[in-house]
Amino acid sequence: MASTIIHMAVANELNKKLNRDNNLILLGGIAPDLGKIATGDKIKAHFQDTNDNLPNIDKFLNKYKNNMNNDFVMGYFIHLYTDYLWFKYFIPSIFNEDKELITKLDGTKVKCTDNMFVLFVYNDYTNLNIKLLDEYNMDLSILYNELPKIDNIIEEIPMDKLNLLINETGYIIENAKEKKEYVFDIEDIKTFINTSTDLIYAYLKEKELI
Repeated sequence: MASTIIHMAVANELNKKLNRDNNLILLGGIAPDLGKIATGDKIKAHFQDTNDNLPNIDKFLNKYKNNMNNDFVMGYFIHLYTDYLWFKYFIPSIFNEDKELITKLDGTKVKCTDNMFVLFVYNDYTNLNIKLLDEYNMDLSILYNELPKIDNIIEEIPMDKLNLLINETGYIIENAKEKKEYVFDIEDIKTFINTSTDLIYAYLKEKELI
């Protein structure tokens, strides 16, 4: 999945167009990951049909379309759509044709097992977080202030355990530091964030969800 900070950046940029409650948009924008943290059920929280990392957007809307005026639900949708774009288009773009080699930023190619790919990605996330926080200058007060009242709409996550997600996100941000880059170029990530923002906004307008 895209990193927490990437999710927050997409939600933050998209809300510049939506003009919703930014705290609730950002909180909803990381909420699906509560499934993994609190229950270990990432598939259910991300509306996946299988363990392929691709959220089923239609499945979410079939259930919650009438709640899209709720800012938290909108943030949740933004997260799912961002993950869909991440796994459907961005991640495949860094593999070669046989889907076994991954190209590092120094140009070298390595055979990439699942475990190695996870190592590369999460090392990159740590490195990218601090850069993205500086680049997008997000208001992260939601992570340090008392949680606002949130309607208990999304049934796929334990809403009463949102504090676990807040604590985890705060830890990620406080421990962001630069490490050697492996795979992702910061400009590629910024392009992904900006493109995702445009695509999700266009989808929302096309489906008359805003």
